[in-house]
Amino acid sequence: MGHHKLERFAENLTFPNLFQVSFEMLKEGGFALRGKWAEYFGNDNPITLELGCGKGDYTVALARIHPDRNYIGVDIKGARLWRGAKTSNEEQMHNVAFIRTRIEMIEQFFAPGEVSEIWVTFPDPQPKKEMKRLTSERFLGYYKKFLKPGSPIHLKTDSAELHEYTRDEVIPAGGYRVEYTTDNLYATPAADHPEIPCLAEAQMTQTFYERMFLAEGKPITYIKFYLS
Repeated sequence: MGHHKLERFAENLTFPNLFQVSFEMLKEGGFALRGKWAEYFGNDNPITLELGCGKGDYTVALARIHPDRNYIGVDIKGARLWRGAKTSNEEQMHNVAFIRTRIEMIEQFFAPGEVSEIWVTFPDPQPKKEMKRLTSERFLGYYKKFLKPGSPIHLKTDSAELHEYTRDEVIPAGGYRVEYTTDNLYATPAADHPEIPCLAEAQMTQTFYERMFLAEGKPITYIKFYLS
């Protein structure tokens, strides 16, 4: 293990907004903030999750743009989460938190109706393991347990396969509603289409991986949909 990773793991333990809970701890006592996130943030503002947030740059960027919302980034990689946790603490951002856990366990961190929006940004497309895709019916079933009715899910990915799987298979099978979808997000400038407000949402900031994919000439796909 690299020296920098060890340093980051140690520093992660000092960040008050980064929660690392083992499976054993969840099994024994549950997560203390489940159903109490409003108390943690000190307000009743809507909560947005970024699942598979990596370095947390999208979570932090959205939190800067929308101080009237609370943002929680979720990922299993502690060395990556370190960046977002460190930046948000250095900037004294009080509407940002991070959880280190597997997405399979996400429902144990939130009570029914506690979350108002989900972003899935550039997840592993899992081409050979459908059940591990973060937009599979398996995972949508987890999200339904805590997502407030009428709340959106956003998927941004460079994977045409994952985009098409979600749009053409999962959404029709579940009877879910699509608000907007595109095979090339930046081919339609948001400034030219104020009648499509979610375009501005999707284009307002870019993740580390998104910038990398764009530099490689890969089109970014996007879809916004609702489970209810």
